[in-house]
Amino acid sequence: MVVLRLAKIAVLAALACYALLVAYNNVVDYGSNYEFVRHVLSMDTTFPGNALMHRAIADETVWRLAYASIIGAEALAGALLALGTLALLARLRAPAETFNRAKVWAVAGLTIGFGLWFFGFMVVAGEYFVMWQSKIWNGQDAAFRIATEMLGALIFIALPDGELS
Repeated sequence: MVVLRLAKIAVLAALACYALLVAYNNVVDYGSNYEFVRHVLSMDTTFPGNALMHRAIADETVWRLAYASIIGAEALAGALLALGTLALLARLRAPAETFNRAKVWAVAGLTIGFGLWFFGFMVVAGEYFVMWQSKIWNGQDAAFRIATEMLGALIFIALPDGELS
């Protein structure tokens, strides 16, 4: 069914735009989210006297490397999602086997996006650096929302497509 293939392409296109826009925003307005990374890694707004402060990183070089890695992962996910969108669009009316094989770029982009927003923000920032303790620098709700969108799209895209009627 061509409409189902078009739906998958539209979902990928929207997520590609999102990831690329986030990466672009982080480059152009570097300071805004750099402060977020700095505060999360330094753990300076977590509960006073928490027993996990030995994990805090007070090194500006590490903050900048972490932020560059985040921006790089956002851009890579976005680029792969865009490539996946184009690959599927080019094979819209192709046989099912050809269309299904072309999903590789989309799956890679969605996996990187899920890895960044779930592992990077929920696991590393949220739990290791106890971002959840901060009333000011807590991005867990947004990260959870984005990770869920990436995972939902991954499941949807990975469902095998049959032959067109």
